[in-house]
Amino acid sequence: MEKLLLFLGVIMLVIIISILMTFPTMWLWNYLMPTIFGLIKISFWQALGINLLCGILFKTPVPKDSKK
Repeated sequence: MEKLLLFLGVIMLVIIISILMTFPTMWLWNYLMPTIFGLIKISFWQALGINLLCGILFKTPVPKDSKK
């Protein structure tokens, strides 16, 4: 039962962090990009997609051997 609660807590934490990181992306995009480049405004879900794409493209590789 404790493992299930821990798992659900981790899932909720990931969702909350995703939401907290998506709103600044959406607000900055909608404030800057239409004015500077003439692009359209984006929705929450599009901002979430941009965050996910950036996470995939720009994540730093974790070395498998941590010997120094």
